[in-house]
Amino acid sequence: MASPRLPAAIRAPFEGRTWRAFGYVLIGLPLSVVWFALAVSLTSAGLGLLITFLGVPVLAGALGMCRGFGAVERARARGLLGLDVRAPEPVRGKTGGAFSWMGAMLKSGASWRHLLYAVLHMPWAVFGFTVALTLSTCGFGLLTYPLWQWVFPLYAGQDGLQLYGDGTRNFYLDSPFELAVTCAVGLLLVLLWPWVLRGIVSVDRLLVSGLLGPSRLASRVTELESDRGVVVDTAAADLRRIERDLHDGPQARLASLAMDLGLAKEKLAEDPEAAAVMVDEAHGEVKLALRELREVARGIHPAVLTDRGLDAALSSVAARSAVPVTVQVDLPGRPAPAIEGIAYFAVVELLRNVPGHAGARRAWVDVWRADERLMVQVRDDGAAGGYGNGLGALTARVEAVDGVVAVDATTVTIELPWRARP
Repeated sequence: MASPRLPAAIRAPFEGRTWRAFGYVLIGLPLSVVWFALAVSLTSAGLGLLITFLGVPVLAGALGMCRGFGAVERARARGLLGLDVRAPEPVRGKTGGAFSWMGAMLKSGASWRHLLYAVLHMPWAVFGFTVALTLSTCGFGLLTYPLWQWVFPLYAGQDGLQLYGDGTRNFYLDSPFELAVTCAVGLLLVLLWPWVLRGIVSVDRLLVSGLLGPSRLASRVTELESDRGVVVDTAAADLRRIERDLHDGPQARLASLAMDLGLAKEKLAEDPEAAAVMVDEAHGEVKLALRELREVARGIHPAVLTDRGLDAALSSVAARSAVPVTVQVDLPGRPAPAIEGIAYFAVVELLRNVPGHAGARRAWVDVWRADERLMVQVRDDGAAGGYGNGLGALTARVEAVDGVVAVDATTVTIELPWRARP
């Protein structure tokens, strides 16, 4: 392995990445010839036989075979290029029988993309193999030419590689100057070889990821299903939290209030003064219960957010924060309620974590719009990394709407899609 202190241009010919790419290109040619020959012959036979029923199973089998080729290519790209491409969606018939499977295979866009890969990759593999092997052979051969010059027999006082000869004049590589120039050209080719090789395999990467992976529609459906699961889990967790807050707070206080009022009712006739004291205490309990109910309601969706937007709602949160918070909101309008709610609760969660995790004495909240994104940034003057690993639920909620959470020292930046309020 080359030393990392050397310049990249000098390290490149000796890096494992370069030799793995070289191996990928060398192995790719024989494999692509096999894939091309089998795919074209069987597909042509299947298309030619479509006039009869035999063409359907032959063509479906050819497409299934191409999907097998794709599995080999994905594994090869993963092992030699470090390119991890997920397998496309499997082919499943509606009824599970052979005819259903053949119909599903013929309708599968991923199967036809595998066939296209088998056809397109062969000419590219020939080109890549030729260029990579020629550059490496000429480069290392010329660079080490003084070491194997002796293999050429002595002829007419010359003992080097003959580059030109017409019977009257000959040109041999045998003088010290010519040897030096040869080595210099070889060194230049050796230094150029890895970068040409990386350009070649970059096209292979595009072919593998574009034709052998799942379709964009299937990937998007999978992503949306995952996001839907996150949203459902988040909603269930919020319901459990609200139920717990109601049970531990207002519900328990109201139960105690009912018992106190019952005792006061019993004492009203025999001891009015004691009953009045109990009613007064119950009045205080009612005030506390109302305050707790307001806190629970604010945790569901605060009225100030619905009525006045993020600026007023975040200012209200800052006023109740354990540390001084400066809020700056610069928005041309109000985003959609769902986006607005996610931004609000994200800030609430981050500000709740600031004193305990970061040990900060001050925090800042900035909200603005950048193109079609709603940007939310919360930073503090505490220790770096104070937010710890407690952002899992927040990140899941943000990503469920195609948002992004970035943490940098004491700054958390959240990107949400801007969706105008209907």
